[in-house]
Amino acid sequence: MTLTVAAAFEAVLQTARDLGTEIIPFEAATGRILREPVLADRPFPPYDRVMMDGIAINYDSYARGQHVFGVEDLQAAGMPQLQLSNTANCIEVMTGAILPELTDTVIPYEQLALTESDDFRRFTVHTVVKQGQHIHRLGSDVNAGAALLDSGTLIGPAEAGILAAVGKTQVLVSKLPRVAVIATGNELVPVHAIPEAHQVRISNVYSLLASLQQLGISARYIHLNDDESEMKEQLALLLSETDVWISSGAVSAGKFDYLPAVLQQLGMQQIFHKVQQRPGGPFLFGTFEQGPVVFALPGNPVSGFMCFYRYVQPWIRAAMGAVPSPPCYAQLSEKVIFETALEYYLPVKLVSRPDGTLTATPQPYQGSGDLASLLKADAFLVLPLEEKVFERGSCYPVWLFR
Repeated sequence: MTLTVAAAFEAVLQTARDLGTEIIPFEAATGRILREPVLADRPFPPYDRVMMDGIAINYDSYARGQHVFGVEDLQAAGMPQLQLSNTANCIEVMTGAILPELTDTVIPYEQLALTESDDFRRFTVHTVVKQGQHIHRLGSDVNAGAALLDSGTLIGPAEAGILAAVGKTQVLVSKLPRVAVIATGNELVPVHAIPEAHQVRISNVYSLLASLQQLGISARYIHLNDDESEMKEQLALLLSETDVWISSGAVSAGKFDYLPAVLQQLGMQQIFHKVQQRPGGPFLFGTFEQGPVVFALPGNPVSGFMCFYRYVQPWIRAAMGAVPSPPCYAQLSEKVIFETALEYYLPVKLVSRPDGTLTATPQPYQGSGDLASLLKADAFLVLPLEEKVFERGSCYPVWLFR
């Protein structure tokens, strides 16, 4: 039975299993999925923070018509809070400093004129002043105890800064899956080898390995020849040591495509084998009750590449408890005709236009074996199977890989 893409995707996500959690140093948490809420341990900012270099005054003096202020002291960032002793005076303040007591307004140096006499400094105000200006008030961003990060958040540079700001030195995150990437085929030779006329270098799995590395996952890699007994023997060794298998090739209807039969002999429950999509139709997916989930991808490079981003990456993110990403859409830059009743994943180059639209330009594409077509593409534009003609300016979902 051939499933629609929507049905296949739903079936894949239903098998997502919790991979567990671990506690790691926050410095190593970038790229990981947070599995606990992070709360503010104190207000943000934690004090009335000066926002401009200048002077801090008591506004009431200015409101009474005073425009010249003698300098009592200087409040720098990192210094304990000073107190203004005479509200007719001022205290010089630096950006980031705590606002001195008995002051409530900051005037930048650019709006002041300095005079000095007998080692006494005075500033004359030459602008209109508003009470409370240039002060970042205590707790105005976040109150103490407020939730800053939710469980399921992907930790990036901004999140790392928040972890540091609240003193979260140890972080609970999802464990990374143990992944095996499996190449199949007698025609494959190592990357360093010089292929014979009937051979090709192993390449598909290195695209998969690189895609996993972008998720922070270092995967195991093995190569299986087209030998049924060898496949069964080597795969049996991986059953208890991995959470995910991603294979390339040997899943179609060829006489040497032994992989589906071997997987069933090992006890895999097949969930589906074909999907109404191009590329990537002969895609096999299944699970072991006490073992890994299996993504047996087609051997054509574009097919396997597309299936990784459409199915494998979402499964991994779901298993790690990540909050689902919102869909992305783009407009076709030119008319496309595709008459086959399949959901079509078209390699496109994305361009952000000045009017705010995201435009998808189809790239020259010679079919699912054309690995080079991906070099100038950023995403796959999803053209639904219900339509045959896709007009310029029409909008469709995109699955990003760059």
